[in-house]
Amino acid sequence: MNKTARINRINRLYDRLFAAAGLLATLVGLAVLLVLLMDVLFDGASRLNYQFLTSYPSRKPEEAGILSAWVGTVWVMALTGLIAFPLGVAAATYLEEYGRKSRLNEFIEINIANLAGVPSIIYGLLGLELFVRLLGLQRSVLAGALTLTLVVLPVVIISTREALRAVPQSIREASYALGADKWQTVREQVIPAAMPGIMSGVILAMSRAIGESAPLITIGALTYIAFLPTSPISTEFPFISLKGLFEDFTVLPIQIFNWVSRPQKGFSENSAAGIIVLLAIALFMNGLAIFLRRRFAKRVRW
Repeated sequence: MNKTARINRINRLYDRLFAAAGLLATLVGLAVLLVLLMDVLFDGASRLNYQFLTSYPSRKPEEAGILSAWVGTVWVMALTGLIAFPLGVAAATYLEEYGRKSRLNEFIEINIANLAGVPSIIYGLLGLELFVRLLGLQRSVLAGALTLTLVVLPVVIISTREALRAVPQSIREASYALGADKWQTVREQVIPAAMPGIMSGVILAMSRAIGESAPLITIGALTYIAFLPTSPISTEFPFISLKGLFEDFTVLPIQIFNWVSRPQKGFSENSAAGIIVLLAIALFMNGLAIFLRRRFAKRVRW
């Protein structure tokens, strides 16, 4: 056996060992996750019923529910997505397609990359000072959504820039050759082609936001609420109400944290049931985003 053949054989052996190690690490991670999920399901499945989903929190664990918490979570997540998505895509599009090489742009890019790794509690302090105190939004749904927008915005911007960068330059050149200007090319060709990658970044960002509790606790979100924000649909003209954006709220992570800190066994079961509901909402949101990403991907043919 010559030297080249021996080296190739050793390299193939290393490839197999690395593949086996990667598979083992994946299986271990999945096994741990499965054990945790089974434990949560075993503890909380008995509390999952209509009464639990439609009741307000209570001092008695058998009467406590998560109505205000899961409704508040839906409110905050929907508003966060509506704010973070257009802002993140617009900022990334400017930096990637329009921004010129300059010290200012380099400074902005470095700070965006650094902000993606900042602990969420720091964003909570920023939201407390900026939205709650300076803008006077108090402990409202809007203040919570804006604070979580700060948390996820760097992730949306970075992932969107990577998606835009992955679009072949030939698509832009073909658009210019047909007489389109810069904005028409970006709007009609580049962004639609990058939308599957953009949606992947949004999925990651929203998955992070839905489990955050530290920023919301910092801005003063309540742990006990026996009412719901005012519905955005009104029976009077113009049939849309924004009053609920400025009302107090709570979310599932805060409610779960509150129950876990209590010594009664019943509250431990409630917290496990709350985790199941939170996972269900997260899976639904991710599934919707994946569905939209696949629809956009089917339209793109490079």
